Amino acid sequence: MIEDLVKIHDKFSVEIKLGFIARKKQEISDFAVNTWMFIPNSLDINRVTYEKSDFYRDLKSNIRLITPIYLLRDIAIREKEPFALVEKSFEDLASQPSRTHVSEYEYHIRMFVSIVKSALRQDINHILNNGMNDDIEYLVDSYIANIGIIAENYRQLKRVINVSTISKDLMDYYLFGDEFLSNLIEQHSFKLLDGLEKTGKSSPGIHTRLMHIITSEVNYKKEKAYPVVEKESPFRNRDLVFRLSLLKKYVENELFLTTNKRRDGVLVEQIYLSLAAGISMIFATAIAFSFQQKFGNFTMPFFVALVVSYMLKDRIKELSRYYFAHKLGRRFFDHRTDVTLSDHKIGWSKESMDFIQESKVPAEVLKIRNRSAILEANNRNNSEKIILYRKLVRLNRKSLDDCSQYPTSGMNDIIRFNVSNFIQKMDNPIVPLFIPGDNGSISIVKGEKMYYINLVFQFKNEEQLEYKRYRIALNRKGIREIETF
Repeated sequence: MIEDLVKIHDKFSVEIKLGFIARKKQEISDFAVNTWMFIPNSLDINRVTYEKSDFYRDLKSNIRLITPIYLLRDIAIREKEPFALVEKSFEDLASQPSRTHVSEYEYHIRMFVSIVKSALRQDINHILNNGMNDDIEYLVDSYIANIGIIAENYRQLKRVINVSTISKDLMDYYLFGDEFLSNLIEQHSFKLLDGLEKTGKSSPGIHTRLMHIITSEVNYKKEKAYPVVEKESPFRNRDLVFRLSLLKKYVENELFLTTNKRRDGVLVEQIYLSLAAGISMIFATAIAFSFQQKFGNFTMPFFVALVVSYMLKDRIKELSRYYFAHKLGRRFFDHRTDVTLSDHKIGWSKESMDFIQESKVPAEVLKIRNRSAILEANNRNNSEKIILYRKLVRLNRKSLDDCSQYPTSGMNDIIRFNVSNFIQKMDNPIVPLFIPGDNGSISIVKGEKMYYINLVFQFKNEEQLEYKRYRIALNRKGIREIETF
């Protein structure tokens, strides 16, 4: 199964998160994602002005394991995974700080706080999307109780490793996890409180209890000398933002997979190009031999035939190269990325980008694109440019199971696409509009000029064949919103 999430990452970047979930009882799972990008002609994005290298320069992909899924209430139970695995790694390290135990200790800290982060996000979404308002109090109380137990359980682990065999560096790994966990509780509690108040589901009691959790975590961080947000200190807040980013990268690094990207189909490409050279050489040699046999050596007709044959040989070679390259592009991709973790080859990913004509776009995709009548009429003269971005993914179920002690459902491919190249030839974002004013005067109001890039996704996996459409609204100020259809 393929899951997707498209959102604004920053002012000039779109984040496309693709989740590839491998079946548990199937050794090999194959996935295909085709993306058609419909780009307004006025942006002057075409195969001449926007080459493959430009596209891949704007594209950044991070491949990582899907975070193992646990309920928040299960994480709070000491005897169950994932906490039981963390506790065992602490005990093993304290007894024997070998290289293997150090590696396991750090790995389980990172995985534990990453799992807690995912569980917090799911629990908050469940509370905010819960349609039964009668259960809000109960759900919030459960949330507060569970995060309190989880934090307390983790903080008690310090006593396990507070022994003479543990160096300062090893203790720092624990402290990084502790600080990150405290930040998670504070930030997610803020998000929950803000979401409840915006949806009108909050109450004075809920507000008080959540603010108590937030205040307790802030006080705990001050007590441990962890940095906190300071209202009147922008420089310290700048340092805090930098530290939060470092902590996030440190913790989530355990989930990121090792990738090795290279060109796809290089050997076959060279064979095809050699065939092109061979065909042209056969033509030139055949012409030379036939004229030599008829007119003999050192004659003017033979000389002219030799020159003409070599002229045509180069053209035939280039035409053959173009033909084979076109055939090659249909079967092979631009890049192949091998995906590994801990010496386990999990699978591979292939990608390819091409400008295509509208006649090559499937009818189903054009139907989902759903152009308006005025746009359809305008396309007769200024047609949209269409980019087809193809992605194939293969996952090995056994390798996924072997690479982690935690249940892993698959991998995420987090793609960030920068649109800076698309805004260079846009008009001013503000357009003056005239309306009648008071007492017969003229008033001017400001209208925002927008451009729209439509994305149509096709997801294919076994029985799954699904289409989705998103529309990116942007202008010279950047991305304004992403609409889902």
